[in-house]
Amino acid sequence: MEWEPGWQAAFEEVLRLCRVQPGDCVAVLAETRSRPVNLALAEAALHRLGARPVRVTVPSPRPTAPVAVRSTGASRALAGHPGALAAITACPLLLDLSVEGLLHAPELPGILKAGTRVMMVSDEHPETLERLVPRPEDEAPVKAAVKRLRAAKRMRVTSEAGTDLDVVMEGAATAGVWGWTDRPGTVAHWPGGVVVSFPRAHAVNGRLVLDAGDVNLTFKRYLERPVVLTIEDDHVTRIEGSGADAEMTRRYLQAWGDRAAYAVSHVGWGLNPRARYEALAMLDKAETNGTELRAVAGNFLFSTGANEFAGRHTEGHFDLPVFNTTIALDGEVVVDRGRVL
Repeated sequence: MEWEPGWQAAFEEVLRLCRVQPGDCVAVLAETRSRPVNLALAEAALHRLGARPVRVTVPSPRPTAPVAVRSTGASRALAGHPGALAAITACPLLLDLSVEGLLHAPELPGILKAGTRVMMVSDEHPETLERLVPRPEDEAPVKAAVKRLRAAKRMRVTSEAGTDLDVVMEGAATAGVWGWTDRPGTVAHWPGGVVVSFPRAHAVNGRLVLDAGDVNLTFKRYLERPVVLTIEDDHVTRIEGSGADAEMTRRYLQAWGDRAAYAVSHVGWGLNPRARYEALAMLDKAETNGTELRAVAGNFLFSTGANEFAGRHTEGHFDLPVFNTTIALDGEVVVDRGRVL
């Protein structure tokens, strides 16, 4: 297999940020449908740094959903396999190259509790990963945003397109990712540069307007016409709009036959100044997972689907980067019409 030298160098940079040392045992989780070039790059970089990688490859699970699934953040590939989990938890670091990622997988809490730190490598073309190698200066802004969100009691999101969304932040679970993990029992993903909160139940109400130019990452598509979501008691109760975007949104959510698919998963915003809005147009759909669009600085990242902190579980999931919004915490504007303050 051939690859560009810069792609391997990118993996080496991230592994150094994760404090990989010579002799370290590092588990590399792969599926049969994982991107082969990223798997090869990860192992080559680990060998270059003197680490001792062990590959854990599991079969990609057969589809069980009523529709195509492209982004849940909750890989089913491990399926509680005791052998795979034993190998993973025997290592201080796991490089997660599963297709969906372990972020919301049921096995993740046990892996972290064992002290293993988890570095998720998003299923992206290595060209994207190379361009978005995290930098040490990325950490402070994300930590500051996490601190501000955890202290907030209320979030209000507005836009000239008509968005007016109210989120009760008390009791929400907040996390930030800057692109690497160097402490036991923590998780990060690359590309990074995002902060998100999972509100408790009965916390989200209002109106969210997905305007032309906003993004539905499940469909890997820039919206061509507005789609208006009415949200009552955490759930999308009305979807208004004409054209393909609104119709696909209605049909996809309806297909799950699951009220939780209509529920709010998380809210937050992007903080990566190097992530590019137009990036989704540069690669074929099979070559991108769209993580870069989640991290574009100043986008309001709204997601539907699973929220374990509100007691809701489902594979139905939309990640919806919304641009040109104003985000205020307890009346203080932190993002002004898409610009991070």
